[in-house]
Amino acid sequence: MFKKLVPKQFVQTIYDINLEELWQSGIRGIITDLDNTLVGAKVADATPELVNWLGHVKQLGFKVVIVSNNQETRVSTFALPLSIPFIHAARKPTNTAFRKALALMDTTAEQTVVIGDQMLTDVLGGNRLGLYTILVAPISIHDEGFFTRINRRIEKLANNYISKNK
Repeated sequence: MFKKLVPKQFVQTIYDINLEELWQSGIRGIITDLDNTLVGAKVADATPELVNWLGHVKQLGFKVVIVSNNQETRVSTFALPLSIPFIHAARKPTNTAFRKALALMDTTAEQTVVIGDQMLTDVLGGNRLGLYTILVAPISIHDEGFFTRINRRIEKLANNYISKNK
């Protein structure tokens, strides 16, 4: 069980991801979380730095889908101005939203990466389907919801267990 919580890669921010290396390894699709992965949980719009990063992602040829457990209003308000397809109320880590994202991008699991800030939703969901998983440090933990705070405590316990049993 704990092995499914371990990401293939850990970075501080999305800007630390080597996109060219991912492309060379055959990755063609990016499934990304929204809150605390791309922007803070209470930030409504993309920052200029994020807009530039997304432009670079698209320029390289990647397809992108935002997959979020948040409600439609939050996700659509963010994604529509950027012309990024999205799946809201995703119920991660269940497989349904991840499979739907693969279909939207017309990519296979082997061609797709999941980027997110939570082990129990993004990493677990991606690993269960054989996707390449990248865990980013959360942008801000001060505005997180009740369930996310619970997840963070469980993640801390899991990290301690994983570290002790390497």
